[in-house]
Amino acid sequence: MNTRRPSRTAVTPGALAGLPALSRRDQLQLELLTTVDSLRRCRADLVGEAFIADYVALHWLEWNGGALRLTVTGSNMCDQMRARLN
Repeated sequence: MNTRRPSRTAVTPGALAGLPALSRRDQLQLELLTTVDSLRRCRADLVGEAFIADYVALHWLEWNGGALRLTVTGSNMCDQMRARLN
């Protein structure tokens, strides 16, 4: 008789397809360019509050006079993401 408890890890669509699940940081990196584009178009409403909070916590975005802006770290992350796409 098998007495092992089932795993409590969440099953994601990527895991079902045989791909590893993305970490939150990976998700944030993948969405960063889209987020920055939304901010430049004054469409912060398209960015989820949880994403904004995480970007601020990682110091990729910062609040400046009631508006979000990209930090130097965030700018470097964007450059890295653009380099990966090319």
